[in-house]
Amino acid sequence: MDIKADVPAELIKQRIERLQDVMKAESINGFLITQNVDLYYFCGSMQTGYLFIPSIGEPTFYVRRSVQRAKLETAIRVEELGAFRVFGETLAKNYAYLFNKGEELRIAADLDVLPAQLYIKLTELLGTTGRCELMDGSAHIRRLRMIKSPWEVSRIEAAAEVVAQALSEALNDLKEGISELEWMARVEYELRIRGHIGLMRMRGYNQEITTGMVISGAAAAVPSYFDGPAGGLGLGGASPQSVSRSIIKRNEPILIDIGCCVDGYVIDQTRTAVIGKLSETLHHAYKVSESIIADSEKLMIPGTPCARLYEAALESCAAAKLTDHFMGYGADQAKFLGHGIGLEIDEWPVLAKGFQMPLQPGMVIAVEPKFTFPGEGVVGIENSYLIMEQGARALTRSKAELILLP
Repeated sequence: MDIKADVPAELIKQRIERLQDVMKAESINGFLITQNVDLYYFCGSMQTGYLFIPSIGEPTFYVRRSVQRAKLETAIRVEELGAFRVFGETLAKNYAYLFNKGEELRIAADLDVLPAQLYIKLTELLGTTGRCELMDGSAHIRRLRMIKSPWEVSRIEAAAEVVAQALSEALNDLKEGISELEWMARVEYELRIRGHIGLMRMRGYNQEITTGMVISGAAAAVPSYFDGPAGGLGLGGASPQSVSRSIIKRNEPILIDIGCCVDGYVIDQTRTAVIGKLSETLHHAYKVSESIIADSEKLMIPGTPCARLYEAALESCAAAKLTDHFMGYGADQAKFLGHGIGLEIDEWPVLAKGFQMPLQPGMVIAVEPKFTFPGEGVVGIENSYLIMEQGARALTRSKAELILLP
């Protein structure tokens, strides 16, 4: 069977060089990449193992399984991991020019996602090589991954096209009396046959998402552990978010918050639909969400602090007397307006209070103003944008309007 690299080798080379530039500036001797998504970003393979990137020199992907497939998927040097108990010694031998300096080594790793047990073990293994500090380098990874290359943007655009086609087709079956679960299955079918890998990855601990959520009426406004503006009733305690078996009714808001993942890269979009018409309160809130996203588009220019977009949205909500319903309700309100997307759905930057990082060309951000009304439902809109020198360009393809169904 033909297996080849997904990510261009030149792009992998550029990513590693950018990380090495950061390492040199921060006096980091080496970087240990452990998480699947980070592995894919820096070497183009998700085979089980550890990628070691020295501040100077050639990286090595130490693979437990499958070495054969890793060699087909990446142009980086691949070696069999071997016995894990001597991994520290293996690194010291292969990178003697780092480990034999006789000074303390600073080795960074993606500690925000590394299990504590594995961290302790790696600390022990690296300790056998002499004085070695295992430090948190996750912020460096997240900053690098914020800026997307044209190739990455093309993958996100491909996912956006899949979502637009799938939603258009599935809307033909969105009728009164169908359950959220039944219609979501219809959406997922249309997404899958067009290339959706079937999941959406998240970096946040204990945060999970599949393809998004289709939630309607009162069930949509049920609070959830999910760190977002809408949770949904879900299918029970083991899946307390997203779709439920609730029946979709007339004159109730239907929040269609779906995404898609193509070649590892995700798109995130939300549309609101109704069979019949929305109440005056819900319709007003929906129009405010459209206004907020239009204002956000004007603010999304390089140099604008991320927090400014969130602050502007709060000002609009206050003027419309909708503050209590913005991005959730009561104690369950989410404290952001949007988030970066890419290989994960919760990337940097975050459009939130205190996040003063300025917008930069190459960032891809999902902006999602939504309003929750307990007992009634959730309305809102979400588009994903590429930040460019001259401003924001929408990547989502579905029409940005309230979907009115007969």
